[in-house]
Amino acid sequence: MNEQKLVKRSRYLSFVLRHQPQAIGIKLDVSGWVGVDDLLEALEEHNRGMTLEELEEVVRLDDKQRYAFSEDGQSIRATQGHSVDVDLGYESAVPPKILYHGTPDKFVESIKQEGLKKMNRHHVHLHIDVETSMDVGQRRGKPVLLKIRALEMHEAGYEFFVTPNDVWLTDHVPPEYIDTP
Repeated sequence: MNEQKLVKRSRYLSFVLRHQPQAIGIKLDVSGWVGVDDLLEALEEHNRGMTLEELEEVVRLDDKQRYAFSEDGQSIRATQGHSVDVDLGYESAVPPKILYHGTPDKFVESIKQEGLKKMNRHHVHLHIDVETSMDVGQRRGKPVLLKIRALEMHEAGYEFFVTPNDVWLTDHVPPEYIDTP
């Protein structure tokens, strides 16, 4: 599958598995899983059909590893970033000293005042590496890298979770824990 087709399919998968499963008539279970066969059938019915092999390729080659198959391979879900109500079941974890968040420059002043908010998602997403954070930040403008004093936050009582693809999640990052340029 060519890269353009791969990206297009990955984005659509993100849309239905994280935000609007009802758009193709599927229902996610409480943990965000949907049967692979149900997903493929619904995609076909909505003119977005793909084979199991193509779905596996999208999951395997996704640059951010946003999707996971269940251990038995019968179900699939997005690993984070949902705006629909799901419980991904991640355990609380102790974060590293510093995590990063990339954001467009137009949001920096607001973040300095209010901190990082989860908005319509379940959590604020943070990363251990600068490159991933900058990639995320440049999607909507000139990126700015924010340093989050995550361990200090954790020691103050804030809870963190980590996904299988190393995205760190928390409910809110108050401005006093954010170092801006």
